[in-house]
Amino acid sequence: MMDKSTTPRLTAEQAARFKRLVAPHLAVLLRTARYLTHHDQQAEDLAQDTMMKAMRAIDRFQEGTDIKAWLMTILRRTHIDTVRSNKHYAHAVSIEQTEIELADLRQDDGGQYDGRWNEPAALLERFGDREVIEALQGLPEDIRWTLLLVDVEQLDHSAAATILEVPVGTIKSRAHRGRAMLRDRLYLWAQERGWVSKQESSHA
Repeated sequence: MMDKSTTPRLTAEQAARFKRLVAPHLAVLLRTARYLTHHDQQAEDLAQDTMMKAMRAIDRFQEGTDIKAWLMTILRRTHIDTVRSNKHYAHAVSIEQTEIELADLRQDDGGQYDGRWNEPAALLERFGDREVIEALQGLPEDIRWTLLLVDVEQLDHSAAATILEVPVGTIKSRAHRGRAMLRDRLYLWAQERGWVSKQESSHA
C-alpha cells in the first residue's frame, strides 16, 4: 500500500516499533477512512497518509497510552487538511459547515420516530452492515466522527473528546443525538420497504 519512494527511513528499532504498534491497526484506519470519504481510493490515500505520518512520528508515541486514539487523531487531522486544501475533494463538506452546536440539547431528546418502533432491535437487525454504513455516512461530520469513535471503534468518551478536541460533555451529547438521527434514517428506510405497517407508522 505504501509508496517505497516516499517511505521515511527508519532505524531498525523504529521500524520494529512501528510494525509492532501501528501496523496491526491498518484495517481500522482504512475502515474509518471509508466511513469518512465514501470512496475507496480516497480512503486508501487517507489511510496511507495517516500511516506515513505515524511512521515519521513513531518516536513521539508514548508507550502505555492508547495507540488507536493516537492514530485516530492523526487520521482526523489529515482528513481535515485534505478537505481544506482540495476544493474538489469528492463528497467533502466544509469543516466549518459541519460544526454543530449541541450545547442546548436535552439528554432526553430522542429520535423523531422512537415512539413508533414496536420492536426496534428486531427491525435494526434486518439492515445489513452496508446499509448502516450508508446511513452513518449521511450524518453531519461531527456527529459521524463521534459515532465512529464511540460506537464503531469502542473508544471511551474521554479518548473521543481528546481526538475531536471538545469537552466530554459534547461527546456525550453528540453520541446521544447521533444515535437518534441514525435510528430516524433507518426507520424511514424500513417504512419505504414496507417493514413498518401503515398502522404502526400512523401513530405519533
